[in-house]
Amino acid sequence: MQTTTFELTSEFIELNQLLKLVGVVDSGGAGKHVVASGDVSVDGKQELRKTAKIRAGQVVTLGDIRIQVR
Repeated sequence: MQTTTFELTSEFIELNQLLKLVGVVDSGGAGKHVVASGDVSVDGKQELRKTAKIRAGQVVTLGDIRIQVR
């Protein structure tokens, strides 16, 4: 599993934007499609809300990619 760390510069980041900024998808729109497909989990639970607020301390997983948000 590949682990990436994302440094948060505000209170939260929307899930689809996080996927775009770490390079998992090419655009926010592509991020929305990936989330809608049901392949993304936050803290081990499936997340279907495209604009879910991701805060420091949470872990986002997509396939074999793990994103640690700080």
